[in-house]
Amino acid sequence: MAEEPSLRFVHASHQPVSLPWPLRRPPARRGRPLPPGATDNRALRDEGAAIVPTVFGELLDTLRVGAGLPPVHSVRDYAFTAHPWLATDPLLSPWQPTGLGVVQTGAWCAPDERPLPAELVEFLDDGPPPVHVGFGSTPLGAPEEVARAAVAAIRAQGRRAVVSRGWAELALADGRDDCLLVGEVNHQALFRRVAAVVHHGSAGTTMTDALAGVPQVVAQGADQPYWAGRVADLGIGAAHEGPAPAAGSLSAALRTALAPETRARAAEVAATVRTDGTTVAARLLLAGGGRTA
Repeated sequence: MAEEPSLRFVHASHQPVSLPWPLRRPPARRGRPLPPGATDNRALRDEGAAIVPTVFGELLDTLRVGAGLPPVHSVRDYAFTAHPWLATDPLLSPWQPTGLGVVQTGAWCAPDERPLPAELVEFLDDGPPPVHVGFGSTPLGAPEEVARAAVAAIRAQGRRAVVSRGWAELALADGRDDCLLVGEVNHQALFRRVAAVVHHGSAGTTMTDALAGVPQVVAQGADQPYWAGRVADLGIGAAHEGPAPAAGSLSAALRTALAPETRARAAEVAATVRTDGTTVAARLLLAGGGRTA
C-alpha cells in the first residue's frame, strides 16, 4: 500500500531472530518445522527464504499487479528491505552486525498510566509480593491444568499468585485466598509490585519485566527461546525447559528467579534499559529513514 503512492516505508522487527541473521537458529514457520538435527543456521535461513514465496508470493504479486506494480523477485528480501529496523533494547538484545544494514532503535515502549483494579490493589496490599503468571495469547495446554501447575509451583516457593487469564484462558482450580485471577491490566504498574513474573517470552512482556527490575521465568515457543536465553544469560531470571509448565520444573525455575542475587541483577539491568526507542524511531522516520519505491 505504501509503495503504490511512492511513500516511505520501514520494516521493523521486535526480535532479531525473525531477521536474516545467520548467528541464530531461525524460528520455524507455522506448519513447516525445521529439519530435525539441522545445525547450519545459514542453510536454515536460505531454506526459509525459499519457503517464503510459496507461502506469500502468489497473494503478494496478485495485490501488486492489481495496484499496477511489478511482481517481486525475492519476497523475503523485499519484505525485510535493505535497512530494517530492530526495535529491541541493545542490552537485552544486542545485534551482531551482518551484511544486512540493520538500524537498532531501542525497544518501543508506550507509557501506561492506567490504574490497577481496586480488587488487585487490595490483594497486593494484603501480603508480601506475589508471583505473577500469564501466557498472553500462547496456549500451553488445558488452561486449568496449566494454571494448577503454575500455582502449585508458586505455592511451593511460599508465595501468593496473581494469575492472568489472557487469551490462553487460564482459570484457577481452587478458591483459596492466596491466588487472584485477573483480566487485562497495566503490566507496567503490576510488575513493579510482584516478586517475579512467569510468562510466555514475548518481546513486549520480556521488555516490560526487565524495565520493572523483576526476575522472570520464560516459557518457550516461536521466538521465545531467544528471549528465554537472553534472560538466563543476563542473570535476570530463568529459562523454563520446554513450553508446557509442570509444577516441578516450574518450581525449580522459580527458585532461581526468586534468589536474592537474581533480583539484585534484575534491578541492575533495569537501570540500564533504554526507554527512548520510540523517540529514536520517530526522528529517523522524520529524517527520511526507510525505503521509497
